[in-house]
Amino acid sequence: MLTYTVYSESGGVGKTTLTANLADAHSQRDQDVLVIDLDPQQGSLTYLLGVDTSRDDDDADNIARHLIDRPGGSFDDLIHDTPFGFDLIPSHNMLESLPQLLNKAQEMAEDLGDSFNPHDRLRQVLMNADVNQDYDVLIVDPPATAGVQLYNAVSATRSLVLPVEPTGKGLQSISGIEDIVTNLSTELGFDVGVLAVVPNGVGQTTNQDQYLTQIQELGYDAPVILRNRASLFEGCWDEQCTAFHYVGYYRNRHRDYEVDTLDKLRTLATHIEEVDQ
Repeated sequence: MLTYTVYSESGGVGKTTLTANLADAHSQRDQDVLVIDLDPQQGSLTYLLGVDTSRDDDDADNIARHLIDRPGGSFDDLIHDTPFGFDLIPSHNMLESLPQLLNKAQEMAEDLGDSFNPHDRLRQVLMNADVNQDYDVLIVDPPATAGVQLYNAVSATRSLVLPVEPTGKGLQSISGIEDIVTNLSTELGFDVGVLAVVPNGVGQTTNQDQYLTQIQELGYDAPVILRNRASLFEGCWDEQCTAFHYVGYYRNRHRDYEVDTLDKLRTLATHIEEVDQ
């Protein structure tokens, strides 16, 4: 099973939009895809995909309950269908308190003489649910900050796809990729892989070669560069859908540059699948 986390240290880089569209692109290639939303923000992947959940109901079962070993139902019941050909485990407000909840669960487990790694809970939950028997691709979308959500995401997937911002701090962000990978590898105790770096929102005047050269010098793949498509991606958030769905159902005329962006997303998904083989 192909597994990866889409992560950026900065907000507004298109992390969640990229996650949704990669999931859609993989599913178009006849892959069974599960996406897990670990971001507790209201404007998370769950909102983007228009999945209606009881995120503010403390009694409702949710992924955080399973991570602290206090499930309120079966793992399969956490999974929601989306209209875009892939499945989603949605976010829940309880994820905001996940660091404290995991600490309490760890203390209780240690009092009982049981092992409990708070950074490895998602991998354990997925393994116990035999997720690899039902899905070809697993993508996790954590918040854009280091913490237990991110550590659990990377521990479960072992690989990253990294969107980077194109202007101002762009080159600085690229040079910081090594720090991200090194810090995560040190924290988690294994080598974290990078399947792709994705310059996202690149303007027409930006020197693409400059980005590509620096990324390649760091030893990472950058199979596509996504131009600034603010109108397209803002439309996705307005209509709560992927870019493929938005162009297909909400655009009243064909725009070549948007079709080109969709083709690049498909190319990126294909590249990620091939790199993992």
